[in-house]
Amino acid sequence: MSTPSLTDLLDSLRVVSIPMRVKFRGVTEREVALVQGPTGWGEFGAFLEYAPPEASRWLAAAVEAAWEGWPEPVRESVPVNATVPAVDPHAVSGVLQRFSGATTAKVKVAERGQTTDDDVCRVAAVRDAMGPSARVRVDANGAWDVDTATDVLGRLAAYDIEYAEQPCATVEELRDLRIALARNGIDVPVAADESIRKAEDPMRVRDLDAADLIVIKAAPLGGVRRALDVVEQCGLPAVVSSALDTSVGMAACVALAAALPQLDHACGLGTVALLEGDVTTDSLVPVGGALPVRRVTPDPALLDRFAASPDRIQWWRERVASCWKEA
Repeated sequence: MSTPSLTDLLDSLRVVSIPMRVKFRGVTEREVALVQGPTGWGEFGAFLEYAPPEASRWLAAAVEAAWEGWPEPVRESVPVNATVPAVDPHAVSGVLQRFSGATTAKVKVAERGQTTDDDVCRVAAVRDAMGPSARVRVDANGAWDVDTATDVLGRLAAYDIEYAEQPCATVEELRDLRIALARNGIDVPVAADESIRKAEDPMRVRDLDAADLIVIKAAPLGGVRRALDVVEQCGLPAVVSSALDTSVGMAACVALAAALPQLDHACGLGTVALLEGDVTTDSLVPVGGALPVRRVTPDPALLDRFAASPDRIQWWRERVASCWKEA
């Protein structure tokens, strides 16, 4: 493996800003930085509010993609779920149409400013649109306390929920929630997301018996190899998810899912469809509910079309330098 210098990173850096089709986790314009190395392109897309200690892991993932490459895949394609933002129920069918062939949907719940009834109606609309055989999972991004999560998941269980992703914020709350769900006869498995990718010690989820499965992302964990290590150490079933990546970043997510020894759940890798544009004309979007395993090369014309403003480019250059010091 060749190791880049900071100068190497900055010399190849391209920053793009792509509008979102709908607001997603508060984002209306997705800004990411792309770097090019001897093995291809990598994406550095840590969300803007992340400080250098956390964002540096995302930079490490970009460096892995561009200067090291990824492990050999054990499958040629990866099943993908539809992703339904916190939209009104009448908008659900339109969102699902962008994920043709998907038999699993992840539904965002616990959106700030919305109610439990909003969540239930949205999930009901997804179940109605996809039919009884589809898998429907929900993602609360840690917004509920244990009592609220128990109550809401008790209501949502009527729609045959595959699992609830990060219903509570802390590992201890996830553990207590699993106990509460079992005590109340609520059959909704719990998945840990932020408790894995944002934790100083992801193994606490395993040690406290706080989840039935884990959700992993390549970039927040520092790259594909680091994410594979976390899965192996946790010993729990894993679902791979993305982080509003362009197709360049999505290729790393697919590489992670393709390298997992076992993959029993559809992955949250259909989010390129949530962007109004992309950095390539050959986008990594699902076909028939699955994604192929391949690299992506940006189109120079699209890099120019979606180029961020000069002040934003300078901000990202300074951010790369700050994160480089943390590496």
